[in-house]
Amino acid sequence: MSTLPAWVLAPISFALFALNLAFWGFIVLVLSLLRLLPVPSWQRFCSRAVHGCYHQWIGINAFFIKLVNNLDWQEQLPAEGLSREQWYLMIANHQSWLDVVLLMQFTHGRMPLPKFFLKEELRWVPFIGIGAWALDMPFMKRYSQAYLAKHPELKGQDIESTKRSCEKFRHQPTTIINFVEGTRCSKAKQQQKQSPFTHLLPPKAGGIAFTLASMGEQFNAILDVTIIYPDNPKHIVLAMLSGKLKRVVVQVDRLPVTDAMIGDYFGDAIFRQQFQQWLNERWQRKDQLITDFHRSGQRLTSLAESRAGSG
Repeated sequence: MSTLPAWVLAPISFALFALNLAFWGFIVLVLSLLRLLPVPSWQRFCSRAVHGCYHQWIGINAFFIKLVNNLDWQEQLPAEGLSREQWYLMIANHQSWLDVVLLMQFTHGRMPLPKFFLKEELRWVPFIGIGAWALDMPFMKRYSQAYLAKHPELKGQDIESTKRSCEKFRHQPTTIINFVEGTRCSKAKQQQKQSPFTHLLPPKAGGIAFTLASMGEQFNAILDVTIIYPDNPKHIVLAMLSGKLKRVVVQVDRLPVTDAMIGDYFGDAIFRQQFQQWLNERWQRKDQLITDFHRSGQRLTSLAESRAGSG
């Protein structure tokens, strides 16, 4: 299909992805409502069926991307490998909405199904809330510093509430994805945020620190993922829909979860400073890795060389 003109292929591609989402979304919604029946065995069946739909949706999206694009997928995995039987926290740079779909494709069949932390308020949004609940997405409850100042008795309760939301993951291997930049990177946003990086936005440490405080002891590793679109630096989703997405490069560093990474980010100033320093150093390394990749003639081997040189 990639040989079709872009103006023909783009609406066809969009329709395929939209139909895939609508089809599985409708089934998930029905199963979500059926799961409300207070019968444990029935709820477990519905939960497995919902996750089966999620798995199929990811797989079909991956098929459509390959169908529409003559895509060169390059990846570099950690020497330790990946497993569907482990727990991972995945952090990644964020350039496009396509990042979400591609990371899902990357995890497909080799890691546990990916989940995203959602704000507690989304639990009550029609359709989204019940679908996220059916997919066992963890809800994150956060109190502001101003609110805690008025209600000091609630200090630490947000972490405990989120931990309870994650209880089901103790017996079910899970991949939690966190885009720590908070939004998609662009030149305009880099200028607005006065980013010190060439290719990235400054990382926001609060979300990942909260995740680690909530369920850090469950993670086998942190996966630091770098995504590069060498031939499509702009309008990445449009390029994919038009059959013009040429290459995707994915490099993965596996990092241990240490006790030093788990603490009270919002109440302990020393821990907060140390955690921010650790994350900023990771982002400096990621920015240098992307720079080295482009300077070296855009070959995947340069990622390994950059990694060895900065180690």
